[in-house]
Amino acid sequence: MEIFDYMEKYDYEQLVMCQDKASGLKAIIAIHDTTLGPALGGSRMWVYNSESEAIEDALRLARGMTYKAAAAGLNLGGGKTVIIGDPRKDKNEAMFRSLGRYIQGLNGRYITAEDVGTTVDDMDLIHEETDYVTGISPAFGSSGNPSPVTAYGVYVGMKATAKQAFGDDSLEGKTIAVQGVGNVSYNLCKYLHEEGAKLIVTDINKESVQRAVESFNAKAVDINDIYSVDCDIFSPNALGAVINDTTIPQFKCRVIAGAANNVLKEERHGDMIHEMGFYYAPDYVINAGGLINVADELLGYNRDRALKKVEGIYQNIEKVFEISSRDHIATYKAADRMAEERIEALKNTKSTFLRRNKSLIDR
Repeated sequence: MEIFDYMEKYDYEQLVMCQDKASGLKAIIAIHDTTLGPALGGSRMWVYNSESEAIEDALRLARGMTYKAAAAGLNLGGGKTVIIGDPRKDKNEAMFRSLGRYIQGLNGRYITAEDVGTTVDDMDLIHEETDYVTGISPAFGSSGNPSPVTAYGVYVGMKATAKQAFGDDSLEGKTIAVQGVGNVSYNLCKYLHEEGAKLIVTDINKESVQRAVESFNAKAVDINDIYSVDCDIFSPNALGAVINDTTIPQFKCRVIAGAANNVLKEERHGDMIHEMGFYYAPDYVINAGGLINVADELLGYNRDRALKKVEGIYQNIEKVFEISSRDHIATYKAADRMAEERIEALKNTKSTFLRRNKSLIDR
């Protein structure tokens, strides 16, 4: 890829290459947009096939965080770190402390958090060198495990989507097919079960499935059968790209709403399900609870305040459907438009002229 051409196309601000020979650190920090505030995004550690692939992943993920923060109503921009390496064997203390110093050097333009391949312990090591990190241990004033809060956001977003499809937001008696029963999804199932929903679950981890069956009286199905079950709501909470040419003809639901990222294999699949009459809650809008939660740490974490903000996902989903109806576009496009409109509005506000100190002008 031509890096500057790509950055110009999507209007990125900064790309930082971080190297520390002693610790083995090879990391890329991408900052997409700081119109709304400092860029926030996790540090992902992954084995990449090439440096170009790592750079492209960092850039793509950073842009996604810009849209996620903007759509959530947060005063934050989008950024991301990718660390090239195997998280199972290449980690060491010096690596994360070195990364912390690079982040400190950005002087607050970028704030990190845990992501795929990194943990709370890793964030604590970064915290040894910088305050520009969230998701650290609760002993340092952090929020702890974000899974329950993410699940709560998906739950309220699902209710908002159900209101669009069924006329009211009650999930009592609704049959919900839940794909994946990990940490976030298990907590989501708890909310759904408590409201009286009927659950159908699947997961590659049989123990997770059994736990859901025993806890929530859920019905278990094979991982390949979850797409075709009779249900009111299909909730993807595991893999990406699960809305595709193969699965769409199998769906027997009206609503698609879950915690998984990048569930549309291609953008055209978002247009397909819109034209077919499905009510789709765009992933980065409905699953923003975790981001909202860690963002609250920047104010001095208050769980009640964070949960109140997460409840705003309900209104955000409603707005997405309003834009979809107003502009006659699919909801995934409406979500982007909602984020872009907020960024553009505040970009204009921040461009207001401020006069310099007169004494400086007269020198």
